[in-house]
Amino acid sequence: MDRFILARIGGILGGVGLLSVLVVRPETNALVLSIIFLLLAMIPFFIRFERQVLNSHALVLIAVHAALAVAGRVAFASLPSVQATTFIIIMSGLAFGAEAGFMTGALAALVSNMFLGQGPYTLWQMFAWGMVGLTAGWWRQSRWMKSKPGKMIFGFCWGLLYGWILNTWFVLGFLEVSWKGYVMACVTSFSMDMLHALSNLFFLAFFSTSWLAIAERYKRKYGLFLDNSLEERGVAGG
Repeated sequence: MDRFILARIGGILGGVGLLSVLVVRPETNALVLSIIFLLLAMIPFFIRFERQVLNSHALVLIAVHAALAVAGRVAFASLPSVQATTFIIIMSGLAFGAEAGFMTGALAALVSNMFLGQGPYTLWQMFAWGMVGLTAGWWRQSRWMKSKPGKMIFGFCWGLLYGWILNTWFVLGFLEVSWKGYVMACVTSFSMDMLHALSNLFFLAFFSTSWLAIAERYKRKYGLFLDNSLEERGVAGG
């Protein structure tokens, strides 16, 4: 079985395991337990990416996208929830595939928090933004994701989903673990989540076409990601 599939299964089982433990033993330190499961869910993706045979151009391209995603967050730090980071992560997944999208998202969260402050939320941000890039890569060949409205709907939905994922760590760390507490957290954060979703709509509406066109030219110039599949490529050289 493909290791990428195993990684997905591991993430799903980790989430199911977390919920099971919380139901059976609600007094458990849920935040610590959730961090352990997040690590177990993400480590396979990092291991798989590390084992890929990529040339220097491919690595630089992913690093540049991660750096731009960091800049897209830091530059908009004075405007809560309004940032270009999610847009750039989506572009990375669409242009270069699921694994590149995941790495861009995870690195963007980790590095940007070196400027904005690290905390227990960092792993949750790495996971959430990693999933943005991963799902963009998974669905990049679908008909609806090849259309601008499809990309905009995808970005809008992830603007809300990102906030809901981050609300999970807040509830586990600061509130009594319950569905009522989670729903209240989502209601409280709704305005910020909506700003995130709307900013994704804006960037995707006005910049996605030109961004993907530039990425496509770069890919063809250097012969990178032409099959849109890191797991099958095995690019060597420098």
